[in-house]
Amino acid sequence: MKAVIYARYSSDNQREESIEGQLRECKEYAEKNDMLIVNTYIDRALSAKTDNRPEFQRTIKDSTLGLFDIILVWKLDRFARNRYDSAYYKAQLKKNGVRVISAKETISDGPEGIILESMLEGYAEYYSAELSQKIIRGMTENALNAKFNGGCKTFGYIIDENKHFQIDPTNAPIVK
Repeated sequence: MKAVIYARYSSDNQREESIEGQLRECKEYAEKNDMLIVNTYIDRALSAKTDNRPEFQRTIKDSTLGLFDIILVWKLDRFARNRYDSAYYKAQLKKNGVRVISAKETISDGPEGIILESMLEGYAEYYSAELSQKIIRGMTENALNAKFNGGCKTFGYIIDENKHFQIDPTNAPIVK
């Protein structure tokens, strides 16, 4: 069987080691299951809550060429964290004779595999939505307490050891 690997990570806070680990484990799985890896697609710092991922779209497009039978992912949440996108693209892939296989989640081909896969996809979407709520809550608390949330620093201010904004004596006169 011919396979491609699709790997991704979500944010700039993650590192290249995330991709390296996914690739290593997918390659090990492919070797154990007599799969020939013919290509690799990688999206960096892009969420799977959306299908707006260039390499993901290229993977789907390339599935029409008949060059591979399997898209191998480390876990299903690498493919999608949105149940609609997952179902939509898996239906397209099925028409092209391509299956998505998780290297770390054993999902049978029987009826029990259907329910397990839907639970894993639902959990991935839930995890993403819950994490978003927690991040927004934390950022709101930081803002209410005049704490730095990250990103570009505001000109004219410095960030102290407690992550609070303080007037920068050097640059504040320029702002005034």
